[in-house]
Amino acid sequence: MTTALVALGSASVTLGLVIVVMLLVRRGRPEATAAESSTELALAVRDLNARLDGLFRELTETLARSNENDRKNKHFGELAGSIDLDEVLTRVLEAAGATPGADAALVTIAGTGGLSKPIVATLGLSAEEAERQAVAGPPDGRQVRSVAISYDYPEPANGDADSPGADPIRAGLAVPLPGEASTIGMLTVFTRSSSRTFSRDDRRDLEELAERAGPAIDNARRFREARQLADLDALTGLHNRRYFHDTLAREVARAHRYDRRLALIIFDLDDFKAINDRIGHLSGDAVLADAADVISSVVRSADIACRVGGDEFAVILPESGMQEAEQLYARLQQELEQRPLGDAGRIRLSAGVAELARDDDSRSFFERADDALYSAKEAGKGRAVAADTSA
Repeated sequence: MTTALVALGSASVTLGLVIVVMLLVRRGRPEATAAESSTELALAVRDLNARLDGLFRELTETLARSNENDRKNKHFGELAGSIDLDEVLTRVLEAAGATPGADAALVTIAGTGGLSKPIVATLGLSAEEAERQAVAGPPDGRQVRSVAISYDYPEPANGDADSPGADPIRAGLAVPLPGEASTIGMLTVFTRSSSRTFSRDDRRDLEELAERAGPAIDNARRFREARQLADLDALTGLHNRRYFHDTLAREVARAHRYDRRLALIIFDLDDFKAINDRIGHLSGDAVLADAADVISSVVRSADIACRVGGDEFAVILPESGMQEAEQLYARLQQELEQRPLGDAGRIRLSAGVAELARDDDSRSFFERADDALYSAKEAGKGRAVAADTSA
């Protein structure tokens, strides 16, 4: 940028000097006609104007590159300075989402067994879209530099133009995220525009981001896995109460900050005290463990399932609303009705579901869902009740 400014200033001075020189030459050449002198001066001015235009373009491009480099350095510095996985993923998605023409970004990280579940984090996609759009690479597992994706849809039928799916994903570009030993997942950007394609420059920029983001995500994930040993409920293997409240506070803050949806479902096993009295506490513990297995098999990878205490469970649903929470309850109820739990047989659930309101903090959000659970109990059990929308 400094070079361009110096060059621009030099060219301006040169233009003035040339004009002066041309005037002096004209005075020293009486034989030259006024028309000739005027023509020579016009040509010189035109040449220098062309040079100035070029320097202005160079200055504009240099400023744009400088701003882009500042933006990248800011994101890279933030990545290197955090060990919190949610924060790292958020920064990566923000940086990827700044790709020109990108309407959404997605990070998918494969699970490593044990405590590590697959990670799906998104900006601009619903939870359902994120799961459908996950890119895993070639079927033969071969290492790739990038994956280009395009979708061609049939013409919409009459009345479909205003449907929720009328603005689908049209194209995507995915690059691998390198970890310490191997690729840990994929970073993908998407566009909903039928006229947008991602260029080689986009791929280069996304690769550069992935090179920085991969190790940062890998380190943050390892740190989270180490902490999860203290965050798991020993009986069920789900997250414990402390982890639930910490995570709920973090998700509420993030949903407010980025104007995202967030849902919560709190439920318990109907008549569990009577079941405990009938089959004994040891068998009752086995029932809770079986119920946790059902919960884990039904929730989406983006959802956060926890045991809040006793026979009470909770699931946090990022990027989701009341409808998704009620659908999760229906799936849980259906699965439990088809699958006996140990010596207790078939069990039903009562649930309170809530969607984050504008004035909610994590405490009021939880209390609204919990109050709805008690309303479900009072209404006859075996059902879900939606929380009051007032915070």
